[in-house]
Amino acid sequence: MDKISRRSFFRRTVAAGAAGAVIMAKGAASANGAAGQPMATVIDLTRCDGCANQNTPLCVAACQSKNRSRFPEPVKPIMDYWPRKGFEDWSDKKGLRDRLTPYNWLYVQKVTVDGKTVYAPRRCMHCDEPTCAYLCPFGVIAKNGDGSVVIDPDGCFGGAKCRDVCPWGVPMRQAGVGLYLKLAPKLGGGGVMYKCDMCHDLVKQGKNPACVTACPQGAMTFGDRSAMKQLAEARSKEIGGYVYGASENGGTSTFYVSPVSFAAIDRALKEQKVVDGKPGRSGMPLKVENKVDQLDGWATGVLLAPVAAVFAAGRAAYKSLASEKNAGDDSDKGGES
Repeated sequence: MDKISRRSFFRRTVAAGAAGAVIMAKGAASANGAAGQPMATVIDLTRCDGCANQNTPLCVAACQSKNRSRFPEPVKPIMDYWPRKGFEDWSDKKGLRDRLTPYNWLYVQKVTVDGKTVYAPRRCMHCDEPTCAYLCPFGVIAKNGDGSVVIDPDGCFGGAKCRDVCPWGVPMRQAGVGLYLKLAPKLGGGGVMYKCDMCHDLVKQGKNPACVTACPQGAMTFGDRSAMKQLAEARSKEIGGYVYGASENGGTSTFYVSPVSFAAIDRALKEQKVVDGKPGRSGMPLKVENKVDQLDGWATGVLLAPVAAVFAAGRAAYKSLASEKNAGDDSDKGGES
């Protein structure tokens, strides 16, 4: 960005902003994304044993292996950014496996309820009406037709609004990476948000997510959402158990089946301090309301559009200028040869 004129950057940003506002408003009002067959995961807690004989649960290891090339590599030293003093840096804690981090998008919670030990794999729930997608001020979260909710790291400024509105606090922030370093390193944002994307690339190829494939106990089943919901309900009746995720936050693409109530699981998690109030560890609250339902979708889109449009336009302007610069550099090199 050093050799790219800031005047050119802002001129292009403003020019694109007006058109972007209309586009972003429409995008916010239709967060369900392109048409397609929505998929979902059933996680049967009667079958998950946390891979007790393994150092790391195999689903967690598979997620790590699949996504390692996408983990953040922050530029250090990381600077504080206004208006905050401090930043979120997990780069020296890459080995953590007992919570969500920018380097660990899936973990397994262990809890004992009424003498029964339950293991619960935790990651993004992939909500049907994702609050994070509607309220992201940068417009970089999409609900895809296959059911996955995906963050575009190339446009994320790490504002963490997605985590603030997520009932489970799933997205995790890593500072020292992302577009904010190029555009406004000392102003707002502060990195990039990371989370499970349901192995969106594999699903597009007709494959299962890595965690589902890796589970040795068959505790995870992946398929058409309506079929998975029916499977979860049937399995729940079979064991006299409970389903979680079918209605929470307006419905999700992750259905847990448990032999003990999720209210009891949530209480036990808190009592055992498995939920410690810090980012990356969540309970299983039953009273989860979708905040989008409390807002008028059209009004929300219009209100957020100017903010989202400015950042989207800024990103487009930066990419355009960077592309022109690279093309110029290649041309110069060609002339020298």
